[in-house]
Amino acid sequence: YVNIGLAFASPSTSTTGVFLMSSSTDFKALTREISGNVSQLRTSQPEVMQSFNAMGKAALAPGAIDAKTKELIALGIGVAARCDGCIGFHTQALARLGATRAEVHETLAIAVYMGGGPSLMYAANAVAAFDQVAPEQVPPPAA
Repeated sequence: YVNIGLAFASPSTSTTGVFLMSSSTDFKALTREISGNVSQLRTSQPEVMQSFNAMGKAALAPGAIDAKTKELIALGIGVAARCDGCIGFHTQALARLGATRAEVHETLAIAVYMGGGPSLMYAANAVAAFDQVAPEQVPPPAA
């Protein structure tokens, strides 16, 4: 279970107001920033946040679809919805769940198919985010 808080902004902006859609985005820092900001909502809106977290836990609970597949689906939706925070949180979860780079890339291909050009731009961000959290899977540069 990944507690993603509220990461629905599209397009995402940092506290400086700078758009974050870039393959050079530091997704680890982005998710830390979002988590810190969400803590304020946990204090001011505890019932809403508890309900949101319970919904996420229920949606990701074991069932007919395994956790990794559910996170791949969530990543694809995050790309199609153009949510940098979603990309950051779900690539972190996928790395913890042992997803391969090939699985992530196939998922991104489906997201691009469903979302067109804008999804392709965010798929590129998801590649960068997964590579940040699973650098051991990045192939060496071509000679």
